[in-house]
Amino acid sequence: MTRRRTKILVWTLLLTVAVGVFAWRAARRIPVTLTGAVIRQDADPNKELPLADTDITVADGLAMSGTRSDAVGYFRITLFKRVRRGQPLTLQFRHADYQPLEMHTFVSDKLYIAHLTPIHQETHPDPHRPQTVVSNIKVRYTVSSTSSMNIGSAVKAFQVENKENVPCNGQVPCSPDGKWKAAIGSASLDAGAGNEFKNARVSCIAGPCPFTRIEADGFSRGGRHISVSARNWADTVTFLMEAEVMHQMMNDNVREYHPVIFGQALNFTLPASAEGVSIQAEINGAAIVFPLGPDLFLSWADCSARVNKDQTKVYRCELKPDHRF
Repeated sequence: MTRRRTKILVWTLLLTVAVGVFAWRAARRIPVTLTGAVIRQDADPNKELPLADTDITVADGLAMSGTRSDAVGYFRITLFKRVRRGQPLTLQFRHADYQPLEMHTFVSDKLYIAHLTPIHQETHPDPHRPQTVVSNIKVRYTVSSTSSMNIGSAVKAFQVENKENVPCNGQVPCSPDGKWKAAIGSASLDAGAGNEFKNARVSCIAGPCPFTRIEADGFSRGGRHISVSARNWADTVTFLMEAEVMHQMMNDNVREYHPVIFGQALNFTLPASAEGVSIQAEINGAAIVFPLGPDLFLSWADCSARVNKDQTKVYRCELKPDHRF
């Protein structure tokens, strides 16, 4: 083999290794995932609301698909593996109630915060027109809870009949050591619909109690139905089964508090267990209770709500024109 052919072979081998290493690194490269949030543009930070259902896409085909912001405005979108950090990038944001936005930036690990401008800007009341005054606002809701009330007790006596000192001879039931003939007795109680037993106990109260034992415990955990089985390998004994009867009751606890007001909007958050939400307010001095309902309808405000990850619910109600707090 000539020196020239040897050199060509070496360079070919090096090039093949380099291409293989490059392909291996490209295959192992972790794609970049962009994360960020979409909020409403406003000079007042208290009014920069998170925007849900905003469509987000990446221009120039740098991502497999677009995404949509969630209830708190959060979004994440994964780019193709070939896209590297530092590469120019254009994020496109579209929402029916806001002006389109194109964010020209670069691929990196930073947070991408998009501020969308409303198509319809907030209107301020005309001071020369009559205005409806909304005041003394309270949010009211109920939280259901259960409680137990003692409505009585239950007692049942039962006997386990047997004769003492009778050899078992292998005919079950026998004493624990298999020597003496035994007998098994049982009893049960029903607390009734909507009730349950608590603090149930069973005791031997008469007869040769040392020669007995509880065979099956169906009472100590309580519940609507309780039962017990007992073994006796001496003379007849008497057992007593006792328990407290509890009734489960549903309670609706009414709670209320004052919402926070920023500008022309009021804000409040309710726990996941909140039911029957209503707003009590004075309209031009007259106290009225307004049930919010599933449609979030108020005659004097436009309301919206979103659900957090912990299932708490965030409400915001903006005054309609010609109304003021």
